Amino acid sequence: MSSPSQLSGRDVLRQTVRGQRRDVVVGSLLGSGHQLGEAMVPVLIGLVIDRAVTGSDTGSLVSWLVVLAVVYVGLALSWRNSAWSADRAAAQAEHTLRISLVRRVLSPGGGAEEGRLPGALANIATEDAKRVGAVNMAVMAGISALAGVLVSAVVLLRTSVTLGLVVLLGTPVLLWLGHLLSKPLESRSEAEQERAAHASAVAADLVAGLRVLKGIGGESTALARYRTTSRDSLQATLKAARAQAFQSGMVLTLTGCLIAAVALVGGRLAAQGNISLGQLVSAVGLALFLLGPLEVLAWVNAELAQGRASATRIAEVLAAPHTVTPGTATLAEPVRGAVRLTGVSLGGLRGLDLDIAPGELLGVVATDPAHATDLLRCLARQTDPETGTVELDGIPLRDLDPAELRTALLVAEHDADLFEGTVRSNVTAAAPDGADPEQAMTAAGVAQVAQTLPDGEDTAVSEQGRSLSGGQRQRVALARALAAERPVLVVHDPTTAVDAVTEAGIATGVREIRKGRTTVLVTTSPALLSVTDRVVLLEDGRVTDTAPHADLIHRHETYRAAVLS
Repeated sequence: MSSPSQLSGRDVLRQTVRGQRRDVVVGSLLGSGHQLGEAMVPVLIGLVIDRAVTGSDTGSLVSWLVVLAVVYVGLALSWRNSAWSADRAAAQAEHTLRISLVRRVLSPGGGAEEGRLPGALANIATEDAKRVGAVNMAVMAGISALAGVLVSAVVLLRTSVTLGLVVLLGTPVLLWLGHLLSKPLESRSEAEQERAAHASAVAADLVAGLRVLKGIGGESTALARYRTTSRDSLQATLKAARAQAFQSGMVLTLTGCLIAAVALVGGRLAAQGNISLGQLVSAVGLALFLLGPLEVLAWVNAELAQGRASATRIAEVLAAPHTVTPGTATLAEPVRGAVRLTGVSLGGLRGLDLDIAPGELLGVVATDPAHATDLLRCLARQTDPETGTVELDGIPLRDLDPAELRTALLVAEHDADLFEGTVRSNVTAAAPDGADPEQAMTAAGVAQVAQTLPDGEDTAVSEQGRSLSGGQRQRVALARALAAERPVLVVHDPTTAVDAVTEAGIATGVREIRKGRTTVLVTTSPALLSVTDRVVLLEDGRVTDTAPHADLIHRHETYRAAVLS
């Protein structure tokens, strides 16, 4: 298997077929058996004509009809089982690709989502994965069709060398021309999927912000944006459809020419007495039968063209470089929670130095919100600093695996989404097994929220928590972070949508539940900052002052402007 950084569309296709090798082999054998039976039908009919009908032999006629009936039973069984194997291989490959894509997108190292909207990633994990999975079906159908063509050629060679050569020489030429004709379809199919994914992403983006759009009266602008995107997607789809229609029409025309050549040559041979009447019927029947396999091969060419385009898009996601790479160090046991930033530069941060003691409840006020975001990215190891180091208990974060780091240090971002489920299941999503979330729910004010909901903690939550108000969503997200019980917790503006009384209660609750564990509140809320042990003021990407909240209020004008405005 290729490494992710070297993965290409061809690798994805190879691995997809290899992963379902058993079903592909079984389906190909059964399909080939079906094609063999199909090819034998006109041969048997020719034998019936030569040995029973021409000689008026009733007994022989009945015997050959019984043979034909047995062949048709075999055809039905082989078709059923080969179709089952093909569908199963396609579905399992699609499932495997979806899992691989989701695992890559959710990888702690990140990077797969860079430059791609969530809707585009969803389209790749559904439509593109489906098209690549269908390659298994196309491979089986192609092998079976080639078997049918080969059997027909052998039978025709035994009947007449000329007839056999027409098929044996004409089929490779037909396949080569079909491959050439599929090239425009491949490029246009890739463009079609790209545009469709973008349209899907824009639609998802607009739906997510529907309330905001209505609030600012931006519906017409949003509609115009989506109309333009959708029109581009439609144009790409139509171009792909035209390419597919052209490819199918041309291949069908070429196939008809080959079949006509077989029928013409067979008719002349029969007229010259070189083959019998039964053999002529068999030859014409085989020529008509060949229409099926050759149409299948044309379809296979189109499917492979679309599959290659989709496989390239999947490979781009799977091979996307990680934003951060895992280190080989391990966390200290137990995790004390001492955090140190030394000379950290990233974005707006410039040589930031900061020491956070184990068990400290620290407030951080940034005069520029972008600097707060940069700090959170460093602490969460969403990216490594351009210069400087961030350490946890003396171990640089860049030396740790991001997944292991997040078992000790959790960064709860301001815009964290909720998931479909219930209020309680959202709170317990990251909680240790068997942990009781009640304390976290009380500290975050979720207990009060539950009292106002129809089914309390078991009330259903819609996608991204849209069925809850902004303040309710914030409290559930905060409770989820508290219930995780990480040794180090960093929370960003968790109470911007709640009233002052509720905010004061949450501040007290957070202090109580996090007693003895390191907690960082990145916020400008006076209520939250008042319960911290001390507050750090970030100006111009550096620490310019640190003291208890009350002291900074009295002595620092910039601080007052940041938290009291």
